[in-house]
Amino acid sequence: MGLGPEDLAKVVLVSSPEVSGDRVLFTVTRLNLEQNRYESSVWVYEGGSARVLLPGPFDIAAKASSIGVAFLSRRGFGERERGVGLWVMEWGGEPRQLAKFLGVLDFGWGPGGDVLSVVAYEGAPEDDVKHVERLPVWINDFGFAYNVSSHLYLVDIYGGIVERLTEGDVRVLKAAWSPEGRRLAYAVAPDWRRPYLIDVVVLDVERGERRVWASGFSSVFELAWSPDGRYLAFTGHLRPRGFASHARVWVVAEGEEPRCLTCGFKYGVGNGVNSDVRGPSYTRGLYWHDGGVLFQATVGGSVSVFKAGLDGSVEPVLTPGGVVDEFVPAAGGIVYTYMEAHMPKELYLWDGRETRRLTRFNDFVLERWRLRRPRRFVFKASDGEEVEGWVLLPEGKGPHRWVLYIHGGPKTAYGEGFMFEFHLLASRGYAVVYTNPRGSDGYSEEFADIRCRYGERDFQDLMEAVEYVTEHFPLDKERAAVAGGSYGGFMTNWIITHTDRFKAAVTQRSICDWVSMYGTTDIGWYFVEDQICCTPWKERERCLEKSPLYLAERVKTPTLIIHSIEDYRTWLDQGLLFFTALKLHGVETRLVLFPEESHELTRKGKPRHRVENFKEILNWLDKYVPQS
Repeated sequence: MGLGPEDLAKVVLVSSPEVSGDRVLFTVTRLNLEQNRYESSVWVYEGGSARVLLPGPFDIAAKASSIGVAFLSRRGFGERERGVGLWVMEWGGEPRQLAKFLGVLDFGWGPGGDVLSVVAYEGAPEDDVKHVERLPVWINDFGFAYNVSSHLYLVDIYGGIVERLTEGDVRVLKAAWSPEGRRLAYAVAPDWRRPYLIDVVVLDVERGERRVWASGFSSVFELAWSPDGRYLAFTGHLRPRGFASHARVWVVAEGEEPRCLTCGFKYGVGNGVNSDVRGPSYTRGLYWHDGGVLFQATVGGSVSVFKAGLDGSVEPVLTPGGVVDEFVPAAGGIVYTYMEAHMPKELYLWDGRETRRLTRFNDFVLERWRLRRPRRFVFKASDGEEVEGWVLLPEGKGPHRWVLYIHGGPKTAYGEGFMFEFHLLASRGYAVVYTNPRGSDGYSEEFADIRCRYGERDFQDLMEAVEYVTEHFPLDKERAAVAGGSYGGFMTNWIITHTDRFKAAVTQRSICDWVSMYGTTDIGWYFVEDQICCTPWKERERCLEKSPLYLAERVKTPTLIIHSIEDYRTWLDQGLLFFTALKLHGVETRLVLFPEESHELTRKGKPRHRVENFKEILNWLDKYVPQS
């Protein structure tokens, strides 16, 4: 049975697992094309079966205590109203709203079960004239943010009293309660000029005293206390390779220097594998267990769970071969969501010996779609490094028309993450080739580090992958296209300014000018300096050399440019600049702009827009890459 763009709405998104005793709470999300919205409900698995606990349609991320369930919801919000509500439901009671926030980054129960910690945005975005005095002007997928900060709060579940615990123009990212319930650890970026520098602070809630336990780290997105409350584990790095550095697991005790537990481990901490069918999640990614710290790591195209010992040892714990997308320790095992390249996420339980699948939301459509499994390949690049990739072949003998798809980041990865778009292309007769060239996550830090060298070794890896797959798979060398988003959009632009071998190009949320990227986007002023090694006033020539815009006169490839009007990560000007340049040079070009969408269009854009995006891509490819 062939896939159509609208079939995206048939995929059920399972996410945000949490364990409470014998219960497993999780979120189920569906795309409603008629209402053009995502509808989420909270489910509970207990006693061998799953049932709805909170029917939604806007309930997500439930977390349980002995008293009841806390969750986030937009119940009662108007379609255009900003923010989200924090709700609680005592066991056997009715849900009630405790507070409203502009946006919630993190929340969790205090050990006593009568108070919640919340990390949330605070501020008053201006509806009319904008009076800007600091950076960032805006944040992708949020909007104008120059007068918005994020803080740590306590919320009393009975009286609904909200108490703010942090002050100043700061950005709090994450928080974690100590086991005895007296202290809260939180990660905070104290300087808006350098938001990538993060401190780990411990607050004595009763006394109001706070101390910095670690400072100057980047990528501090997880915190976890040891069971005895002595140590605090956190993820992060000190930028030995700039933003290409691997996140590591660190532990610190009061008055001591942080110790790195995974610096001898080849891979970075975290889940870097791409997928276009993920639901909302507030599940943590770091836990103390049996004297060590459990964490996820991206290994090639898969994500597994490992355990770091206090002696610096690292051992695998859960390695099923696909992507363990989220996980939570349970009695004697792990509850986790899991996907493979041909199978969307479901909920599983590993009891320490064997795995049991707990949900089957997508079985019905998968039985009818009969999706093909991609074929993995590894080739040796011209400098001797091994590069990994996959080919998703359509039905039939071939030789097939095909698309080279390039991921974003660049420090993310393709692999066992489910990509609906790839299966849609295969259903239309396209083979899809996707690889992890230099710059990707999932390998060594050296492999990931392409600072100052965008468009060099990464470009070679991609072109050498093209040569490899056309020799080893039934692909037609004369009927190929190239596509990608974000960094993948930059690389698509770079490729068509350096070769004419592709019959069509699709560049999405792309970058064509690093000077403009530096000054117009939410991360530009520090990302460009670190990754391209230039600023508009220092090493400007390098900015220009690495910008496809200034090579536009070379382009002959028919190019579809897709951009979101509210993309503040790679702003709208990037798409407009490249479109104007290609048009004026006589290139067959089409610009498609999606209103009220951000950099996340292909992952969580409005359902109808996502379907329209698929249609635009398919129509462009069908026009310029004929079937035979």
